[in-house]
This record gives sequence, structure tokens and C-alpha cells, in this order.
Amino acid sequence: MLREVGLRVTRPRVAVLGAVHTLPHADTDSILGAVRAELPEVSHQAVYDSLHTLTAKGLVRRIQPSGSVSRYESRVGDNHHHAVCRSCGVIVDVDCAHGAAPCLTASDDHGFVIDEAEVIYWGLCPDCSTASS
Repeated sequence: MLREVGLRVTRPRVAVLGAVHTLPHADTDSILGAVRAELPEVSHQAVYDSLHTLTAKGLVRRIQPSGSVSRYESRVGDNHHHAVCRSCGVIVDVDCAHGAAPCLTASDDHGFVIDEAEVIYWGLCPDCSTASS
């Protein structure tokens, strides 16, 4: 995957990419912990740099729901959305409900050529909604 987008294959990049695939919607600290389990000597900066590079090359997607730190996922290249639990913070993927990307057609695009729509559904996950009942 790295070579396909013109990147050098380095141990930190491989480890970061593996962590993002293993831990969907993980924050940077979680990714750092997973990478350090494999490469104990890796620096914070190497992980941050790898996440930035992988995101810029389209191998990883960065999301940041309101009130949350940045999170990363390996599901790229489609127009999916997310549901976020207001109680525990769990994030799950939600496929686009209608039509081709973008899922939403703006009532007034103000001259923009829109190529992506981001929708975040907020509520309580099944575990939290059961606990609050």
C-alpha cells in the first residue's frame, strides 16, 4: 500500500498503518501505544509524522467529531459517515444512506464544487441506551 502511493516503506509507517487497521477510530495515544508494543523505541513524533503522511496520501482518514480528539480510520475512498455515542464516546461507521457521493446536495453550494459531505449522527449506543433506561 505504501509503495502504491509513492511512499518509502519504513517500520514506523507499517506499524502505524497496522494499528489504524486494527483499531478503527483510534486516537493518537491509542495508536502510539499499539505501535510501541511492536516498536518500543518509536517516538511520538514518528507516529504523528506517519499519521500525517498516511492521511495526506489517502491511506488513512482523520475524523474529529465535535468535542473529541482526532481519530483515525483505515476506511477510505468512500463517502461513509459516523454515529457517536454521547455517553461513552464509541464511534461506528454508517454507510451513506442515499445516492452517490456526496450524500447531501447543498441547497446553495455558493459556487463550491462539493466532493464530500460529512454527517455525524449523535445519540446513545445500544449499551448506554439500555443502561439509562
